[in-house]
Amino acid sequence: ITLWGMELGLLSMRRGELARFLFKPNYAYGTLGCPPLIPPNATVLFEIELLDFLDSAESDKFCALSAEQQDQFPLQKVLKVAATEREFGNYLFRQNRFYNAKVRYKRALLLLHRRAAPLEEQHLVEAAKLLILLNLSFTYLKLDRPTMALRYGEQALIIDQKNAKALFRCGQACLLMTEYQKARDFLVRAQKEEPFNHDINNELKKLASYYRDYVDKEKEMCHRMFAPCGNGSTVGEN
Repeated sequence: ITLWGMELGLLSMRRGELARFLFKPNYAYGTLGCPPLIPPNATVLFEIELLDFLDSAESDKFCALSAEQQDQFPLQKVLKVAATEREFGNYLFRQNRFYNAKVRYKRALLLLHRRAAPLEEQHLVEAAKLLILLNLSFTYLKLDRPTMALRYGEQALIIDQKNAKALFRCGQACLLMTEYQKARDFLVRAQKEEPFNHDINNELKKLASYYRDYVDKEKEMCHRMFAPCGNGSTVGEN
């Protein structure tokens, strides 16, 4: 939001509403305008449709409570707040604000870790955790921290050992860490779950290319180490 008028207008709207606002210059682009389309001191007409919104006030208040206070609320409330935090993380992720997204995801995960659920509702908590763990793994890949990406990917696999996304993220992390055998194991398992997934198949091709380069470099290094020297001896001989 860049205009004061838009901010005030949106606060007056309901989800799904379509509205028109006529903004005086002080609520729009002011004395400068927005060249070349909008002249100085222009009154502008905006048509806005509010498709959806995220309300952080409820989530922030809940997260500020102690664990004992949060336990007094039903599980559905905790799941709703965790989902809101995850959605905020997704919004920040789409803006490439990966660090801020990570903070939101971790806050959501902490809420779910702290809450003990009855056995018959545990699957709801695990399903919510799985989505957040997958998002955290991807976010840490974007932050160039493959060790953490692998950690959260493996936590996701504890919940769902055949989850293709979790296997894929773990494979990507291992590839960045140059742990090629582990990367291959994860990616092959991911491919088994989704044989026609282009991202997985392309990552396997990338792995094969990286591994060939790695082997070639190893061979070249060995060749240099044991290549004959000028006096007829070889490096490493007594």
